[in-house]
Amino acid sequence: MSLLAWLQPLLTRRMLICVFTGFSSGLPLFLLLQLMPVWLRSAEVDLKTIGFMTLVQFPFTWKFLWAPLLERYTPPLGLRRGWMLITQIGLFIVIGCIGGFDPKRDIWLITLLASILAFLAATQDIAIDAFRREMLTENEMDMGNSVHVSAYRAAGLVPGSLSLILSDHLPWAQVFWITALFMLPGMLMALMVTEPAVKTPPKNLREACVLPFQEFMQRLGWRHALLILAFLVLYKLGDSFATALSSVFYLEMGFSKTHIGLIAKHAALWPTIIGCALGGLIMVRIGVNRALWVFGVVQLMTILGFAWLADIGPQTEIKTFNLVALAVVISAEYLGVGLGTAAFIAFIARTTHPAYTATQFALFTGLASMPRTLINATAGGMAELLGWFNFFLLCTVLAVPGMLLLLKIAPWRPPCKRQCAPDDAGRVPDP
Repeated sequence: MSLLAWLQPLLTRRMLICVFTGFSSGLPLFLLLQLMPVWLRSAEVDLKTIGFMTLVQFPFTWKFLWAPLLERYTPPLGLRRGWMLITQIGLFIVIGCIGGFDPKRDIWLITLLASILAFLAATQDIAIDAFRREMLTENEMDMGNSVHVSAYRAAGLVPGSLSLILSDHLPWAQVFWITALFMLPGMLMALMVTEPAVKTPPKNLREACVLPFQEFMQRLGWRHALLILAFLVLYKLGDSFATALSSVFYLEMGFSKTHIGLIAKHAALWPTIIGCALGGLIMVRIGVNRALWVFGVVQLMTILGFAWLADIGPQTEIKTFNLVALAVVISAEYLGVGLGTAAFIAFIARTTHPAYTATQFALFTGLASMPRTLINATAGGMAELLGWFNFFLLCTVLAVPGMLLLLKIAPWRPPCKRQCAPDDAGRVPDP
């Protein structure tokens, strides 16, 4: 098979759209995860307060509560495109405004704006996830979700690299407005794409709220459904905890914001691109179940890279070796976590029913974000208590329970070819 034929699944218009959906979805979250902590730390906000600031991400966990509203009410531009554009405009304004305040004096106002930002970002994710699930065919789903996740991760290069570099040369207010400009491609996408054909919207809020959960439990049975929900919480637990304060960790190791920005830019770009092509193509050939196993192991092992960097210790003088070590850790993180997330999102997409896309997708991804929202709030305190090296060893241990659940949730040899997920007509294949 020629290289062009092997890469053919990537070279389609729908895959390009997935690049835009992933980038627009990832930018606001990585702003909260990477840029905000560095901004606050630079203003001498204490580490424990920065850790607790992760609680503003609650909307990502609870977005399933208002997802039915996005199924029931249709804005002028369309059910999916309309909600995407509305939230993207709001994100552009909030991101630009938030940097105009003083972290020491206006911490509560910054917390409020960060909470609004998280709410808008979570609402955008509801619309984008549903749009992507309805746009992609069954054969395109694994590749499309892999491209989406890779673009999602690549979006972190803006707040985690470009913005950090700019902060060494420009006031923070300008940095945040420049970062906000990167929401414009998502707005253009929402205006230019075609609204996907969707099922008949629910007749009332009761149908929108109750039927998605009822269908999920009846289709899989209570026991298996609960195991899946537990898996969604635990699979990304270790890596989410490890990366909660990664930018702050790099600062604590003695790297400057420019070091972090430049190294992150070059060390993350190619692993992200490779992960995009490799992850999707591997899933097409070995299936989602086996990809969850393989990518999950890679994801777990990359956590140890942080422990290695912590073992080297803080440096008063950054040498070439230290920069290489940082590049290795960031490259491994973007490759391993990106691959694991690609398989994870593909699994979620296949678990949703086409008739209840927005609400079920919001529930599943909300549960997946629960560790990042709840447990990560303690990351700063745990790092101070244990020290960075022991903290990352703990993160490695926390990655194990999710892997063990794969024995029940996604066995290496699945009894059902399509993981017993419904097809586009809502049919569940026989085991």
